[in-house]
Amino acid sequence: MTRAQGQLAFTDDAGRDVELREYGLDPGTDSALLPNAAVLNALQNLVRLATELCGAPFGVVNIISAEYQHQIGAWGVEPGVCSREDSMCAKVFLSREKTVVPDASRDPRFADNPFVTGEIGKVRFYASVPLQTETGFVPGTLCVFSDSARELSPEQVGMLEVLAKQVVELLELQHRTVQLDRTYAELRNSNAKLAGFAGRVSHDLRIPLTTILGYVELVEDDPDVQSDGTAAQYLHRIGASGRRMLAMLEDVLSYSRVGGGINPSQVSLRDVAEEVARDLGIENDDIVETFDVTLRADKGQLRTLLQNLLTNAMNYRSPERDLRIRISGVSNYHGATIHVADNGKGIDPEDRAKVLEPLVRLRRQGDGPGTGLGLATCSSIAKAHGGDLSLSETPGGGTTVAVSFPAGL
Repeated sequence: MTRAQGQLAFTDDAGRDVELREYGLDPGTDSALLPNAAVLNALQNLVRLATELCGAPFGVVNIISAEYQHQIGAWGVEPGVCSREDSMCAKVFLSREKTVVPDASRDPRFADNPFVTGEIGKVRFYASVPLQTETGFVPGTLCVFSDSARELSPEQVGMLEVLAKQVVELLELQHRTVQLDRTYAELRNSNAKLAGFAGRVSHDLRIPLTTILGYVELVEDDPDVQSDGTAAQYLHRIGASGRRMLAMLEDVLSYSRVGGGINPSQVSLRDVAEEVARDLGIENDDIVETFDVTLRADKGQLRTLLQNLLTNAMNYRSPERDLRIRISGVSNYHGATIHVADNGKGIDPEDRAKVLEPLVRLRRQGDGPGTGLGLATCSSIAKAHGGDLSLSETPGGGTTVAVSFPAGL
């Protein structure tokens, strides 16, 4: 919620209740509002400290909804609920100023309040500080009170204000917890849908791919093909690539089901890169130069990442020079970082964040085919490993992709 949206909500009772729900506080009933147990215990300790510092026997944290006042933390009294109309704090909390009243029976704002007259209580001394969040929302107050008149020193008032800020921090902690819980639930729902989609796609692709591989095996067994070395070599390559594609389908399905499906092991960057170059048919064209480094990663996901990066380099090569791709890496106790540098068209600095988004293509003249998913997939693979992907310019022109794989996977 933006500050402007928040300010609208704060002046509207319906908006107030919506905002309270964002903090995990459901104000729709006259029953007690209960934050989570850890927050509740911490609130009670803060209220107790407030009463001791102010020399007052009673203290509460009040949350004020459209209709009620809910005491969610209390010391010296049992937490309860009353109507907002009867609340003392409801009369002053939206002023966003502290209120200190030595004798409430002599204050025209409170003299006829049921908490003062004896109908509900017999409050005399009363002090409260609004609980104001960074956005300006005031969910309620921290207040201390007594059945006898008394004064507070400036130092005591200052400490009460400090404790009110600590109460706000606790409420913000619960706010963030609610947001995380909601995001996690949405993520689980999204992952479930993605898993179902990936399962259907995987099933639909595996059937024709398995059929193709079956025919390849039949042709490989043909004596006429076996006697033709070139044909046998091509069939072997088709079969090897098809089997890797089949394994990749399983990897994608696992990735969608398990939030990444990462099964890390010690992997040779050179071995995987050479495998990908063979799949793309460029292993003998002096295009790819590979330097080895051992890293801990999911081999299938690393293969997918390199295949996407090499395909991108081929699709976006420069017409002014022969394509060259350099694959290297560094490894230390922090983990490993691999670099895939090409001498292609490059990506302007202002476009580098954009091209990492799904389905985004720059659509420049002469660019090769693509869906706009390659770099987004690579970025997701990096994040699934706990790492990151960044783009920079290759010296002399082109794009260098750096992907980190932290230690401890």
